[in-house]
Amino acid sequence: MERKVKVAAVSYLNTKPLLYGFRDHPVMNMLELSMDYPAKIAQQLIDGEVDVALVPVAIIPKLKEYHIISDYCIGAEGPVASVCLFSEVPMQEIKRIYLDYQSRSSIALLKVLVRDYWKLSVELVETSGAFQDKIKGTDAGLVIGDRALEQRRHSPYIYDLAEHWMRFTSLPFVFAAWISNKALDVEFIQQFSNANAIGINNIPAVVAENPYPIYDLTTYYTQNISFPLTPAKRQGMQKFLSFLR
Repeated sequence: MERKVKVAAVSYLNTKPLLYGFRDHPVMNMLELSMDYPAKIAQQLIDGEVDVALVPVAIIPKLKEYHIISDYCIGAEGPVASVCLFSEVPMQEIKRIYLDYQSRSSIALLKVLVRDYWKLSVELVETSGAFQDKIKGTDAGLVIGDRALEQRRHSPYIYDLAEHWMRFTSLPFVFAAWISNKALDVEFIQQFSNANAIGINNIPAVVAENPYPIYDLTTYYTQNISFPLTPAKRQGMQKFLSFLR
């Protein structure tokens, strides 16, 4: 390949299994890897600053061209634990929801559930920084990623978005997939997916490398997140995109 493929990934615990196998893998000779939060790398992919990114699927309609290049994703077939609506009061008493600025897919999913499944009349508030201290009284918050695992210790009411999507549609949910904004070399794609598989098949080693007292990562990686991009997950992804349209 004439130049290295620019790849952007998310710097959360949920990506550690996907990235574990990249070290010392031949595919590293073909790529440059950078890390950031989901909404940031999504914009980089839209703007063409990177070629491949592990991005929220909600950005797909904004891409002129897109290709899903790996057999693995950040998905869920039940409660995902790290994308939740947190509250001090039951759902029907919520008046306002603060939205986590770090993920577009999670915000889009919340809006679908609020409108079409829960049928709530609430104020949705954009954020640009930390907002967890505002989750009090009738003010709730959508929190994602590692901060959501932390927030589980503080909020009495936790509404898991993947779990409620499953109840709503009977389909699994894909939060993020490896997407390219151009056609890529077949050998690169094969090596890339192969590197993803290494960590997925070595979860104990990934857990051992990432001590995390706040939440059991073995449970997180084997019961909450579902990494294989199955036909059912692709179906769930298309269903979600149809709501966005």
